[in-house]
Amino acid sequence: MTNTESTPRHAAGGSKRPADSITGGQLPKHSWLLILALGWGIAAGILSVTDVFSIGGTAVLGMVLFFVLHYVASFAVEGRRRAADRLSRSVVTTFFLVALLPLGSLVWEVVSRGVARLDVAFFTETEAKTHIAGAQLGAAHALMGTLQSTAIAFLISVPIGLFTAIYLVEYGARTKLAAGIRFLVDVMTGIPSIVAGLFAYSLFSMIFGPGSAYTRTAFAGAIALTVLMIPTVVRSTEEMLKLVPNELREASYALGVPKWRTIVKVVLPTSLAGIVTGVILGIARIIGETAPLLVTAGYFQLTNPNPFSGTTATLPVMVYQSLRTIGPTAEQLHALGWAGALTLIIIVMGLNLIGRLIAWKFAPKTGR
Repeated sequence: MTNTESTPRHAAGGSKRPADSITGGQLPKHSWLLILALGWGIAAGILSVTDVFSIGGTAVLGMVLFFVLHYVASFAVEGRRRAADRLSRSVVTTFFLVALLPLGSLVWEVVSRGVARLDVAFFTETEAKTHIAGAQLGAAHALMGTLQSTAIAFLISVPIGLFTAIYLVEYGARTKLAAGIRFLVDVMTGIPSIVAGLFAYSLFSMIFGPGSAYTRTAFAGAIALTVLMIPTVVRSTEEMLKLVPNELREASYALGVPKWRTIVKVVLPTSLAGIVTGVILGIARIIGETAPLLVTAGYFQLTNPNPFSGTTATLPVMVYQSLRTIGPTAEQLHALGWAGALTLIIIVMGLNLIGRLIAWKFAPKTGR
């Protein structure tokens, strides 16, 4: 008998039978589901016997047992390295899902309570008819106030933040003044938002006097929001400018282009996507602030088209005032507050999506 005849079919190139997962040194693909169910079952049994059963305790103890059992099973079948890899992956995935629970519950609560009031009246009416039974209430006054304060803060913060970042990167990178500015920006990043509101209120009280109609306005609220937005714009713009390769600047200088023109024509266009994204994230940061606007902009149930005189309602403050209402109109105002909270979430999500779209659209292309 020749060697060819004595060779098994699968060794000579025929079809090889798939080895069993366990005997082949690998756990079945969905074995973790069985182990997870086993861990929760054991945990429920232990807690039931000890008369301390609870759903939360069963979930926590069951996950601990799952980690242990999954590691032991993987160690017995696949070896120590694969067992450690599976354990680390399970722990990271579990904590990721736990971190998503508060966000998921928050979104579900706000959507379920607020979606019913996102009607035409919400965007066209105000709260002025609260005392009238059966009247449709809306948040048009708060939407206008939010638009006013955010737009003014944007117009003030972006030029200051942009020029500050340009100075820090292009002109005073290693100077003591730049180090001091960076320190102040870091301090401003960490200050509580209520401090920014007190600063703006004190500033306008010193200029116009306490109790003046110009002290609590949408413009005063915008100044408070500016204090919170400038550090975000400065930091994000500075980091984007640092990412521009020095070779581009040197090539421009070698052609005799002055520094200011190099910044305008080379540096800023290269980092435009990151700068715009940082600005949009800065707007998303301030548009939901409540504490500084309570102090500066105040609250008014009618639309105030003048941002420089008189109190003005904003969406965050409207949500706060509506949800703390008690009495016969509480149910109607609570529904309005939940709709305002949902509107804020939609606006912030939209701004983040716009920032990502801009970053993708205007990012420098590396290919030809």
